[in-house]
Amino acid sequence: MIDEMPAQTERAVGGDGDTRAGFVALIGEPNAGKSTLLNKMVGAKVSIVTHKVQTTRARIRGVCMEGVAQIVFVDTPGLFQPRRRLDRAMVAAAWGGAADADIVVLMVEAHRGMTNGVTAIIDAMRDRIPRGQQVALAINKIDRVKAEVLLALASKLNEAFHFAETFMISAERGHGVDKLKSWLGVQLPVGPWFYPEDQVADLPMRMIASEITREKLTLRLHEELPYQLTVETENWEDRADGSVRIDQLIYVMRDGHKGIVLGNKGETVKAIGQAARLELVEFLDRPVHLFLQVKVRPNWLEEPERYTEMGLDYKDGN
Repeated sequence: MIDEMPAQTERAVGGDGDTRAGFVALIGEPNAGKSTLLNKMVGAKVSIVTHKVQTTRARIRGVCMEGVAQIVFVDTPGLFQPRRRLDRAMVAAAWGGAADADIVVLMVEAHRGMTNGVTAIIDAMRDRIPRGQQVALAINKIDRVKAEVLLALASKLNEAFHFAETFMISAERGHGVDKLKSWLGVQLPVGPWFYPEDQVADLPMRMIASEITREKLTLRLHEELPYQLTVETENWEDRADGSVRIDQLIYVMRDGHKGIVLGNKGETVKAIGQAARLELVEFLDRPVHLFLQVKVRPNWLEEPERYTEMGLDYKDGN
């Protein structure tokens, strides 16, 4: 499970005591750009990105190097008012990731400003973030507003909460990202790295494969359905010729949903499978044989096993 803290790797650069390592939690409202920033920092796609809110479900760790510092980013589910068990488990995972981190980065969308959701997050941070923990502010999507609007928003947010530092960024375009990463590297505690230098993610390959397929489903299907389905990698077979066979189950809640995912003569699920397979080939750098099966499970949102597969705690949804 990704919630487990990794064993520290006894590895250093330039001698004992020179290295830094720590966890940085990215929090904010849904669609604030957390997954986009994570992927930009890491330099590889480790978290799915769609135009739909609440895409990230688990705490996804991406790993990047900044000089002698190893930054382990925790891309948390967006913070919102939960309605269902899954929503509550996602929000609990987000706050858990923030409380466990060395540094928290609150992301706010420049063009949306200080919404009720942002205000609620700031109010909650006073109770949920441990005293003494550094919290930085990253105002994202700065290319969408004028400079004077940005300055006014930054001032208003800093009046509401004592941020250690404020950064103006565009996660999608990369503006200001290097400055944020450099600051984070310096702030992390001295200590050995948690992972090998070339590792970019702390997720089982089976979960990464499931997330890639879920992204393609989310992008392809209409508004509500993506929140009513989940993807699990049922089988992973490494073959002698260097290829891999991946069998996945797409769980939906109703027969009508199954028909939507399958599409006319299976065309929709076939297109989704092709898109997911191409991305898996690029990510794994090896041939991939991907087989998708759609199953109806009306109560999958109430099954503890589904939450374990997503890296969430079922009990947190109570």
